[in-house]
Amino acid sequence: MAESLLRDLQCRNAKPRDKAYRLNDGGGLCLNVKPNGLRYWQFRYTKPDGREGLVQVGPYPRITLEAARTARHDLRAAVSRGDDPATLRKQDKARRKIEAARSLTFEQCAAEFIKARSAEWANAKHTQQWTNTLKTYAYPVIGSLRPQDIDTDLVLRVLQPIWTKKNETASRLRGRIENVMDWAKVRSLRAGENPARWSGHLDQLLAAPSKVQKGGHHAALPYPDIGPFVMELQAANGTAARLLEFTILTAVRTGESLYADWEEFDLDAMLWTVPAERMKAKREHRVPLSTATVALLQKLPTFGATGLVFEGVKEGRALSNMAMLALLKRMKRGELTTHGFRSTFRDWAAECTAFPNEVAEMALAHAIRDKTESAYRRGDLFEKRRALMQAWSDYIDQQTGANVIEMPGRGEAAAG
Repeated sequence: MAESLLRDLQCRNAKPRDKAYRLNDGGGLCLNVKPNGLRYWQFRYTKPDGREGLVQVGPYPRITLEAARTARHDLRAAVSRGDDPATLRKQDKARRKIEAARSLTFEQCAAEFIKARSAEWANAKHTQQWTNTLKTYAYPVIGSLRPQDIDTDLVLRVLQPIWTKKNETASRLRGRIENVMDWAKVRSLRAGENPARWSGHLDQLLAAPSKVQKGGHHAALPYPDIGPFVMELQAANGTAARLLEFTILTAVRTGESLYADWEEFDLDAMLWTVPAERMKAKREHRVPLSTATVALLQKLPTFGATGLVFEGVKEGRALSNMAMLALLKRMKRGELTTHGFRSTFRDWAAECTAFPNEVAEMALAHAIRDKTESAYRRGDLFEKRRALMQAWSDYIDQQTGANVIEMPGRGEAAAG
């Protein structure tokens, strides 16, 4: 078969026509000239199964005539060996993709993990916490390294500086590193044991979190003080004050109250249904509303609208938990935490009422720890919880919080 039929001048002067046409150089190589003026080198050949094959060599003039002929030589050699150039191209592309993946750094892997898992997390705040923790502590040490190059010593270099000073943060950080490393292993980016695993590994090198964490509980207000506190809170203006009051009355987690949406409420039924995606246990949770809670909602500036119940400064944006913490500081109650009011409610329910323990636990949306009881428990004790939350609201409404009002007896509580 004749080869080298073209001259470079012919290639340079090839003008577009109404339809694409080819200038043959022989040996399967041709210059394809398109109506838009673009010119591409192509190689035509016969596949091992007898069918015609075609592969792109590249654009002219970036791929010169001489370079195209060199490529033809290599492609014809592959055909002579019984290979299919198109198949070889696909295999090479796949190999380069794998090699590129194996060059991913820990930081890049973490970004992919967060992207994949963030949809199942309760809210955007959790995603931001993941990112911030890794960015602050892990990335400076291991962020630019490939997962297969990260060993136990490097993980310890990340954790040890904060293990005793900020153990709660360090413990979460360790778990997050472990998750990213597991993701990398599933993606074949590393092999072997996870250097960030705790049991049987880092637990031999670091002090147990229970031994170094200070306190361990959210600062809570003693329940006899809740009435005067809420009186003071009601005197404060602003959305943060109403949000905190609502959070106290309903005893929910801040992640549930911050993003409360009017579509979730049926005030006629005195009911708030929190969707599963915003719940820690990923199960829909029905919250009974007391008369005081309904009255609070009806006085909000967003009442009668759609969207967020407690809207921030920017329209359509929720307040942050920091707004409530800042409010507590302005009230000279900076030692308290918003989550701590759940403990206040739990202590009150245990010490001042005859409601069964499981009613209070379900009011807090806690999982039933007893697996046997959990298996047989089908309902959510809603009416009993309604009585409990109304009693909690009535207790707060005493305004002094010093005297324990008469609560339903065990028989009355059980009757709901």
